[in-house]
Amino acid sequence: MTPIQECILNKRIDKTPIWLMRQAGRYLPEFRKIRRLNPDFVNLCLNENKSSRITLQPLERFDLDAAIIFSDILMVPYGLGQNLIFKKKIGPQLEDINFEKLKRIKKKEFLEKLNPVYKIVKKVKKNSIVKNKDVIGFVGAPWTLLVYMINKTSPKNKILNNFFKNKMLIDQLLSILEKFLKIHIENQVKNGASIIQIFDSWAGLLKEKDLEKYVYLPTSNLVKFVKSLDVPVVCFPRNIKNYKKFCDEVNPDVINIDYNVNITNISEKIHIPIQGGLNPNILLSNKDDLKKEALKYLNTFKNHPYIFNLGHGVMPKTNPKMIDYLVNIVKDFK
Repeated sequence: MTPIQECILNKRIDKTPIWLMRQAGRYLPEFRKIRRLNPDFVNLCLNENKSSRITLQPLERFDLDAAIIFSDILMVPYGLGQNLIFKKKIGPQLEDINFEKLKRIKKKEFLEKLNPVYKIVKKVKKNSIVKNKDVIGFVGAPWTLLVYMINKTSPKNKILNNFFKNKMLIDQLLSILEKFLKIHIENQVKNGASIIQIFDSWAGLLKEKDLEKYVYLPTSNLVKFVKSLDVPVVCFPRNIKNYKKFCDEVNPDVINIDYNVNITNISEKIHIPIQGGLNPNILLSNKDDLKKEALKYLNTFKNHPYIFNLGHGVMPKTNPKMIDYLVNIVKDFK
């Protein structure tokens, strides 16, 4: 059993496993070299050899306990026929939804478009460097994908004023997303993903009254589905404000927290394994501050099943030496 599986399934607390969101990518010089030669991000995510190579790069440098597939949550809208490009310094840009076309998308067509992702998972799983490590597959939560598909770009903390005007469109989109997210999850698992993480990056945009419909219910349906495949499921409803309520409603195996929470309160109120929390900006500081902050998390969760991770992804300007230093702090902690 892998260190992360030991933590999740056996509630092991004597060793703290570690992996990092966005550990594969933009802060690594070896990634930037590949990226310069491959400006089309979507094509890069669908390139079996290059994407698997990028996925494995951080494991060649650091003693991490998992590989997370180099891909993007927006590959699902792409698979559903909503064209997608990534613009430098702007981020993802999606075209208008052709709803009639989207309703006619068949499973076979969706799988053909995203088949390279599943080949990447399979290729990574077979690599000797991931022996006794997990391969993490992932999806965006229905709400977050809905935000991108209707907003057509990152909301940057605000959704369109008329976002909810077409309730019928939203309800139908949520239904379609649930169907194809399950297909995407199942095919990642079939090809070797041993954990699935569900990213709800924009959960914090919703008012409390809307969480049941847009976050709790659709996410819990995905969680039940992942569990039916006999793999653990991690949820990251970023800035959800009430993580305890989310855990009670959605019932994930692991909850990933952001860096705005009171971790003492979290450790006392949440009884399932916890992941993450460290502010990625601390990796841009110095070793003394990084050690102090990392030990705060390690000591707070010393008697709680805990997977060390961040409260968001690794920042582009992060020095790889700081990642190495952090990993060693976690591995040496007793």
